[in-house]
Amino acid sequence: MLKIGVYEQIIVNSLKAQLDQQSDLLADVAPIDRAEAPAILAKYISEVALHNLELANEKGGLKHQIELANKILGAITVSPENSADEGSLLPGRADQLLGLVEMHNTVFAVNDRAKIIRPETSIAMSSLFTGAVHEPSMFNELKKEIASCDRIDMLVSFIKWSGLRLIIDELIAFTQRGGKLRVITTSYMGATEVKAIESLRELQNTEIKISYDTKRTRLHAKAYVFYRNTSFTTAYIGSSNLSNSAISSGLEWNVKIAAKDSFSTLQKMEATFDSYWNSSEFDYYKEEHKDKLVKALQAERFLNSEGTMQFNFDIKPYPFQEEILDKLEAERK
Repeated sequence: MLKIGVYEQIIVNSLKAQLDQQSDLLADVAPIDRAEAPAILAKYISEVALHNLELANEKGGLKHQIELANKILGAITVSPENSADEGSLLPGRADQLLGLVEMHNTVFAVNDRAKIIRPETSIAMSSLFTGAVHEPSMFNELKKEIASCDRIDMLVSFIKWSGLRLIIDELIAFTQRGGKLRVITTSYMGATEVKAIESLRELQNTEIKISYDTKRTRLHAKAYVFYRNTSFTTAYIGSSNLSNSAISSGLEWNVKIAAKDSFSTLQKMEATFDSYWNSSEFDYYKEEHKDKLVKALQAERFLNSEGTMQFNFDIKPYPFQEEILDKLEAERK
């Protein structure tokens, strides 16, 4: 029997029959949007396929699952051009490609037992980190994500040396092999440490942007995005700033999302990061800006000797305020 509440479910024949019988209830029904239909229908088909593959596994194991999968692939066609040919069907056994590396001039050329570094958790399916004992530690996973990606974006409200030192060796190796690293952080509460920022600045292929105006720009986000040319991009979003306790022993919750099952979310993350990166609220950090950072961090922590707060940032009007100021200036002149 259907329960009262909100739904977001495709109406199939069995559900339609139940709705037809519920004459005392009002159903809120809307057609599927044409642009969203492929994703919605694909999700429903995958749910049905998963259920039937589980049944096939109970009856005949992997062999029956492969046979069923090939039948499904063979049925997905709207024209001869995109019908399932031999190339898209599964062979007699089901294997997964887990990595591809060059043999020449690498450790794999002299050591056939060497393993390709990859995260313990899936890079194709999303998962949750809660800091539980049975889970891989956050910083160990970050190490492996760094070692297996091509580009990194980090968005964290503060960075401490105690956390950065846990992954600094991997970041050094990553940037030395040509990997590009972008970091956005803040002087919020004076928690960021100069030693950590300076260590990042010394890395190759690394750019850093900092928000000094924490009263205006309240950045509390924590996100680590690992882009891969293979399209298996992953990202961690949650409560962990870059500190020792946050990525090692703390009971922090972080969701690991994969492009393969959360592509639109990752697209939004990339677009939002780029919008912050191009915003005037965040300033590039260079060697000559060290004193400015030191003063900003001190101002966040303490009052000066006169009992007033030190401000080490430029006060800039919002766009609507700029418009008002322009109109006032025009009236005066």
